Amino acid sequence: MKAVRIHAFGGPEVLQLEEVARPVPAADEILIKVYASGVNPVDWVVREGGNDVLRPYLTLPLTLGWDAAGVVEEVGSEVTGFQIGDAVYGIPNFPGDGSYAEYCAAKASQFARKPESIGFMAAAGVPLAGLTAWTALFAHGKVQAGQRVLIQGASGGVGGFAVQFAKARGAYVIGTASAGNLDYVKQLGADEVLDYRSQQVGELLHDVDVVMEASPMRDNAERLKVVPVLKQGGIFVTVNIDAPFDGAVLAALAQKQATGELAPNQARQEWLQEIAKLIDANQVQVLVSQAYPLAQVADAHRESETWRVRGKLVLEVQKEGAPG
Repeated sequence: MKAVRIHAFGGPEVLQLEEVARPVPAADEILIKVYASGVNPVDWVVREGGNDVLRPYLTLPLTLGWDAAGVVEEVGSEVTGFQIGDAVYGIPNFPGDGSYAEYCAAKASQFARKPESIGFMAAAGVPLAGLTAWTALFAHGKVQAGQRVLIQGASGGVGGFAVQFAKARGAYVIGTASAGNLDYVKQLGADEVLDYRSQQVGELLHDVDVVMEASPMRDNAERLKVVPVLKQGGIFVTVNIDAPFDGAVLAALAQKQATGELAPNQARQEWLQEIAKLIDANQVQVLVSQAYPLAQVADAHRESETWRVRGKLVLEVQKEGAPG
């Protein structure tokens, strides 16, 4: 099968499309014929050698990609709930059999049936970003109906889902983005939008229950400016788990009896099922900003590295209905 692998860490030039053996699923795994793979910032962070959180888990050579949509080709002996031919989406084993490949094996618990209302290309843009947003908002942020939620980086892959999930739960959502993306964030359902470059968020907002940092900003000085928007007992949650809150931010949070939460992604089937229901109920839209054939993966990485992507980048691994 074809797969994109790296044999050394570095720039986009280390990405190699090559022939490798098809993986064999373990007892608790399924083998997925991959039609599309999402492209996420973590992909090129790993390609470059990872960060302090990821580095201990990385061994070469490595197949990249942690967003897959496709069809179940084989089912492990202990797997129930899936049959050969099921259309699924989810997160491959990390790190291990990545989704930049015609087939990947993954734990069945990290996959669910694909939303019926969207195709494989759109579905491949959902799992990693969607579960990252879901984990931050609901497992760590405890977001509930009627709460005021601030999403920083609301136009990106994670932030865009966070806006829609919070709205679906009945929250009042405020999103920050650059000026050119404010209308887009409004279209996602945000009740208020702010230009993070020209508006002082920390001075304009108050009584926010949950702040969710979905932007790539890893600056505790900037976090410190946002803490004042929280109400007493609020929660500041970040998906940037490689950039912990420093002492100054934690002290400022403590003054408000608020908490700072690092939210590592959880690949949980039941959450993928809930996300699929929201998509099929037309409460959540999936924006694919650009699609690339697998052979142009380096171009997809270069685009992702600009941090200017609205929505999701996706690789078309093989055409739907292609012979296996």
